[in-house]
Amino acid sequence: MRDVHKLQQYFDEEGKNVSPEKVSLDDLHKFVVWAAELGMQASSQARLISGIKAFYKYLLISNGVDDDPSELLEAPKIGRKLPDTLNHVEVEALIAAIDLSKPEGERNKAIVETLYGCGLRVSELINLKISNLYFNDEFIKVQGKGDKERLVPIGRAAMTQINRYIEQVRVHQKIQRGFEDYVFLNRRGKSLTRVMIFTIIKNLAEIIGLKKTISPHTFRHSFATELIERGADLRAVQEMLGHESITTTEIYTHLDREYLRSTIMSFHPRANKK
Repeated sequence: MRDVHKLQQYFDEEGKNVSPEKVSLDDLHKFVVWAAELGMQASSQARLISGIKAFYKYLLISNGVDDDPSELLEAPKIGRKLPDTLNHVEVEALIAAIDLSKPEGERNKAIVETLYGCGLRVSELINLKISNLYFNDEFIKVQGKGDKERLVPIGRAAMTQINRYIEQVRVHQKIQRGFEDYVFLNRRGKSLTRVMIFTIIKNLAEIIGLKKTISPHTFRHSFATELIERGADLRAVQEMLGHESITTTEIYTHLDREYLRSTIMSFHPRANKK
């Protein structure tokens, strides 16, 4: 209804008294231009158009209108925003900033190593189970979006740190019933929250004076970027990240344009031909 009120506001400013059944596609095009001139971003315009389309779909079902003027109204194209990433030196600095003298230090180091080493979503990290750690095979099983399970390779650094945390810290905790199988626990013996992971990362960034705005998801972006830049197969990266569509994974191929340029110049047979 907020979107419909916005449309009404547009007509009021234009001095028009137009009922829903009298609105034309041309009116809606001008409305979108008006919204853009107000400074509304493309994503907000797309949401606004979606609301108007839903309104007219309702009117059609309820016989409020005979025709839907929004049927051919297209939302603006929303460009994919390239995510911020961390390089290996920055990740090392963040890990070095962890205070291992505190009980949560070993846990926090295991969290960062796992985020960076496996490219997990924060929800996958906090729900990681001990029973899904297959360290002999160097894999972990995670539950991704839509409750879809996948196997993700895990490196030596992350495995070593998780084992250290479990054997030296977690083993001494009083664990609440129902949380015995969760890898990462808070002081009360329960699973961590998303907010807690965000706080851990934010505090580490402040300690090293990192100017970038980072979150747990930044490690996932960095994981994917490192793999792509080092020549990993796009399909393999898609599988490891648990992306439904390859187009989601393809965003990482645009992160380092100089890398792509140099790759083409090095390997294409006609790149250096005069």
